[in-house]
Amino acid sequence: MRVEAVIDLPADEVWDAVADVGAVHRRLLPGRVLDARVEGDSRILTMPDGWQVREVIVAVEDDQRRLAYAVVEGQRMPLTYHHASFQVFGEGGSARLVWVTDVLPHAMAGVVRGVAERGIAEIKQTLESGTRQA
Repeated sequence: MRVEAVIDLPADEVWDAVADVGAVHRRLLPGRVLDARVEGDSRILTMPDGWQVREVIVAVEDDQRRLAYAVVEGQRMPLTYHHASFQVFGEGGSARLVWVTDVLPHAMAGVVRGVAERGIAEIKQTLESGTRQA
């Protein structure tokens, strides 16, 4: 599935926030993610209720403004596969943020799409408002 948002900021500024893999809780999803830490190739996200999710950071490609990751532990949904990527494209003075997610089983795609749609809307709001947590 693919969700996207046009963000009223330069593409390089949006990419800087997306590529900062250890700061998703401050720069992209404050409130939805309480903490993030990087351990080797993994990012561990802590949710406000203490639940943790481990993601493997597959690629951070500055030249393509692309971040790819796979969720490997802590999913609350009955998924057997979860891979996603963000890519940032310039559109004049704005940026188009594209979030592509692949999941199995296919029957869970609608649920995951809803989560991604809410998430990308929150990311857009956070970036455009300049909201950051310390």
